[in-house]
Amino acid sequence: MQYAPLVKNIVERIAMKLPRDVSSADLINVGIIGLIDALEKFDEKRNVRFEIYAKFRIRGAILDELRARDKMPRSARNKGARLEEAFKVLSERLGVPPTGEDVADYLGISLDEYYRLLDDAKIVSVLSSDDLPADYCEGHAGDDLLEKIYQNNPFLLLENRELKQALINTINSLPGNERLVLSLYYYEELTLKEIGAIMDLTESRICQIHSQSIMRLRVRLQELRPSA
Repeated sequence: MQYAPLVKNIVERIAMKLPRDVSSADLINVGIIGLIDALEKFDEKRNVRFEIYAKFRIRGAILDELRARDKMPRSARNKGARLEEAFKVLSERLGVPPTGEDVADYLGISLDEYYRLLDDAKIVSVLSSDDLPADYCEGHAGDDLLEKIYQNNPFLLLENRELKQALINTINSLPGNERLVLSLYYYEELTLKEIGAIMDLTESRICQIHSQSIMRLRVRLQELRPSA
C-alpha cells in the first residue's frame, strides 16, 4: 500500500505517449503485478533502494504488456517517420532546430494539423531490461543503473563526452518552453497536468511540446551516430 502510488505515477507518465484507446486502468493492474513482483524479488543485501527497484519492475511490467499488445498501428509509425524525416531535412537546411511552423509549412499542412500529427505519432521509447544482457540488472542492481533505465533517458547512459556535449548543445538550442518542459518532466518528475498548471497551458499542449522536443533530439542522435 505504501508504494502503490508509484504505479499510478508511472502509468500516467507512460500513458501520455500512447493512443487514447489504451486503458490506463488496465495498465494500473499490470503495474500492480509488477509491484508485487518487485516485493517478491527484492534483495535487501544489494545496494539499491526498494523504491528505485520497484519503479524499474513496475515500468518493465507495463512495457512488456504494451509490447505484447502491439498497440501502435502502422499508420502511427508512418506518421512518426514522416515527422522525423521533416525535422531531419529542415535541421540540415536551416542549420537550427525547426519550429512547428517550419515543419507544418514543409509538410504543406496547417499548424493545427501538425499538432494533430504529433499527437497521432506518439510512441513509447522502450529502454528496459530487454535491451541488456540476461541477468544484467539482477547482477548490477545499483541505484545509478536502475534510475537511468527507469527514467528511459538513453542520454544518461552515454559515456562519450563529445557526444554528451553535442546533446547538451542541442538541448540548449531548443526553444525555452521545450527546455522547461523537459526539465520539469525528466528532472523534477512533474506530471503533464502539473507542468500545464505552471506554464498556464493545457495538458494536451504540454504533451505536444514534449513530443516535438523529443523528435528534435532523436533526429540529432541519428546525426551523431557514426556511419557504418
